[in-house]
Amino acid sequence: MSNVKLAVIYYSMGGTNYQLAQWAAEGGKEAGAEVKILKVRELAPQSIIEKNPIWKAHVEATSNISEATPEDLEWADAIIFSSPTRFGVMASQMKQFLDLTGGLWAQGKTVNKVVSAMSSAQNPHGGQEATILSIYTAMFHWGAIVAAPGFTDQAVFGAGGNPYGTSVSVDQDGKMVENVQAAVKHQAKRTVTVADWIKKGNQ
Repeated sequence: MSNVKLAVIYYSMGGTNYQLAQWAAEGGKEAGAEVKILKVRELAPQSIIEKNPIWKAHVEATSNISEATPEDLEWADAIIFSSPTRFGVMASQMKQFLDLTGGLWAQGKTVNKVVSAMSSAQNPHGGQEATILSIYTAMFHWGAIVAAPGFTDQAVFGAGGNPYGTSVSVDQDGKMVENVQAAVKHQAKRTVTVADWIKKGNQ
């Protein structure tokens, strides 16, 4: 049984990355981890959110989800990030959250965190891979250990074959095009497994 603590940290405007986060949490729990699902702070003005019924509904439906804090990062052995793509990079909400981790980084508290990332866009080649890599760039500065899924399970191929992290496209109604649940859960289990190896090796 793993004693890994996993934080699944996401930003979602319409619910796609929230769903990815839920599947990642399920996979982490199946691997024996203690799991928290956390969202990053919304930066958009309420007046803008109010004009988009899907966005507004999602914000209201997830009001019970706690916002991620530096303390959550310190608590976690492993972290899975999930962000929609914004012009090929992570959403500004996720970027701001990472930008505020300088205090932890300066204390060496981000070193050897095991991390992985997922992303979504409106079309199959909408920048998902670049978005995941933009998250990993920050993680290299953290001194974290990236646990990308690679091609370690058939589920990766079934979800479109992104070795950097699970990615998905959504249709005009916001529905996922690819069937990625199995790939997300595999990615989470792999992340927990690597974190378990690191944790046991440091004891």
